[in-house]
Amino acid sequence: MGLRQLTDKIKPTFSKGGKLGFLHSTFDAFESFLFVPNTVTHKGSHVRDCNDLKRVMIMVVIALVPAFLFGIYNIGYQHNLAFGGEMSFGAMVWYGFLKILPLYLVSYIVGLGIEFISAQIQGHEVNEGYLVSGMLIPLIVPVDVPLWMLAIAVAFAVIIGKEVFGGTGMNIWNPALLARAFLFFSYPSKMSGDYVWVAGLSNGGAVDGFSGATPMVHAQANGLEGLNQAGTSLCDLVCGLIPGAVGETSVIAILIGAIILIWTGVASWKIMLSSVIGALAVGFLCNALATDATPYLQMPAYYHLLLGGFAFGTVFMATDPVTSAQTETGKWIYGFLIGALTVVVRLFNPGYMEGMMLAILLMNTFAPLIDHYVISSSLKRRAKKVKIA
Repeated sequence: MGLRQLTDKIKPTFSKGGKLGFLHSTFDAFESFLFVPNTVTHKGSHVRDCNDLKRVMIMVVIALVPAFLFGIYNIGYQHNLAFGGEMSFGAMVWYGFLKILPLYLVSYIVGLGIEFISAQIQGHEVNEGYLVSGMLIPLIVPVDVPLWMLAIAVAFAVIIGKEVFGGTGMNIWNPALLARAFLFFSYPSKMSGDYVWVAGLSNGGAVDGFSGATPMVHAQANGLEGLNQAGTSLCDLVCGLIPGAVGETSVIAILIGAIILIWTGVASWKIMLSSVIGALAVGFLCNALATDATPYLQMPAYYHLLLGGFAFGTVFMATDPVTSAQTETGKWIYGFLIGALTVVVRLFNPGYMEGMMLAILLMNTFAPLIDHYVISSSLKRRAKKVKIA
């Protein structure tokens, strides 16, 4: 009650015509974040609902919390494992928190700074979409990525990926994936290799017998046998106690987020399921065609669901309501192609072993085309039925 009264008291100062009227967009962003807006649609169709875009975005952030919390612990766990230390659970969590905190500070300060500046210049409301993008970006990059590189990647993603197209709801590609793609193609040495995925090993200072290589590196080298030789079990892949991007390792934590998104109706289960079906279809086909000379193709198809960023990308990236297909049939096609392309890239492109990022960005590009043909096909069927009648 007191916060509402304080907000109402200072609101005239930030309204158009007030002393700080030029900050109207900034004030509106904070007010609508704290309270449900009291404005309604004056024309056209509208939905009477208590939820707005900010509340939907917050639900996605809540779904990301399990992966975020496990990622913090895994940072400390991998560091402790690499250096043969005897850190306690609390010490590992604290170490992980201190390593990931700067990534979030850079992500939100740079990203929201650009959003606010853009809103002030254009005189429109601050877009809410970066609330999720800012949460996602630190979860899909190496924990030791230089902060200045991350800042440039975030700026590229927000300016080129969003603002150029008109802001949230108008972007073609997922902004968080654009940031990762920018880092991968601009600074590949900081996004690949044996040591970039474990905090404290950026200079290769590992103890004897330890490699920070991800399970996917071992799998690509020698298939299932490579994973076994590295000591990576199926349980490790499911639980997530492996080197990798902060939020992408634990399938269990990601599944908890998927349940939250599906239960609340925020994300499409059709895209998630069809992506899994697409990956398994290509994986089983390759299993049938594999020979002893191709151990990676012999690896059981379901391992692709657990390796790399497949689970995280399927749940949190492919289901982005702005950049994914909008028609119901289109969602099945869109998701299936993402899963299939991911496995194809992994198996047949040795220069880039993780295909999820490229698969999603490619299908983001073709999502409108998929919807176009789905709608055109539906209209033709209806016209044919009318003609027959």
